[in-house]
Amino acid sequence: MAPKPVRWGVLGVARIATKKVIPAMQQSPLTPVVAIASRDLEKAREAAASLGIARAYGSYEELLQDPAIDAIYNPLPNHLHVPWSEKAALAGKHVLCEKPLGLSINEVLRLIAVRDRTGVCIGEAFMVHTHPQWLRVKELVDGGRIGDLRSASGFFSYFLSDPANVRCIPQWGGGGLLDIGCYPVHCSRFIFGEEPRRAVGLVEKHPEWNVDRLASVILDYPSGQCIFTCSMQLTPYQRMQFYGTKGRIEVEIPFNAPPDRPCRIQVDDGGDLTGSTITHESIPVCDQYTLQGEAFSRAVQGLGHVPVDLEDSLANMRVLEAIFASVETAGWVEVAR
Repeated sequence: MAPKPVRWGVLGVARIATKKVIPAMQQSPLTPVVAIASRDLEKAREAAASLGIARAYGSYEELLQDPAIDAIYNPLPNHLHVPWSEKAALAGKHVLCEKPLGLSINEVLRLIAVRDRTGVCIGEAFMVHTHPQWLRVKELVDGGRIGDLRSASGFFSYFLSDPANVRCIPQWGGGGLLDIGCYPVHCSRFIFGEEPRRAVGLVEKHPEWNVDRLASVILDYPSGQCIFTCSMQLTPYQRMQFYGTKGRIEVEIPFNAPPDRPCRIQVDDGGDLTGSTITHESIPVCDQYTLQGEAFSRAVQGLGHVPVDLEDSLANMRVLEAIFASVETAGWVEVAR
């Protein structure tokens, strides 16, 4: 059975929605965006007009009541992810929610209960999960291209100076770990194909905002280790590398993969430290937000699985909670099972 269009509504006019996700979804016949809502009707109308969206609503509740909407994309601030995803599910809408899905293990469990009760699809918007470069890395590692995977390293940073930004408000789930640290956690879990046993983290908090602005983490996996640093007040940079007994793979732009040019991964057998033995694989141009929307839309129709389901979200949150607990105890913390 061929997939049919799934009609999407968007909660809020967040920049990631209006600048990245909506334009990308509009590129596919499977993911038409038919409505957008804001608590400010004028903002909703402005966004709808600029993006060519048919309907604008002045409240999230109105959008959820629209019978012409099949699925909801939720890019609201972190503390609103679970409450509005829950309301959407109870209204019979499938939900693709921005990461981090929730602020705690209990919040994710709450959404699992709602999903099981309503029967809708709910997924976390780790758009990297369906990008061909990550599928290729997974294929290479699982196929033994770098021998036995033993180590992973990552770095993800940007510079934020606006104290009014939602990422600077602790009670709204601010800080770099929840915003971007969740990516190396997710990606290392995906490539290792297993769950870390324990975690340790070191955090520096902003003296005024009281959110983590610099964090370094070690994850202890059954097969090896992952170490990463993330920051919301460093020069923008990102990289992920995976090290095996026979080689190394480097993902050049792992998270904000450009939609307008090919991505590259490096494969190195370690034969020459000057890099003469490195080969590059070019990944054809694609938009990871388009692919994410299409995959979720197929899952809604029973033609596949939700790319990042709530069980995966729960596992990721267990790791993040262990990291936060480690920061408080200044030692290793076992990851909950």
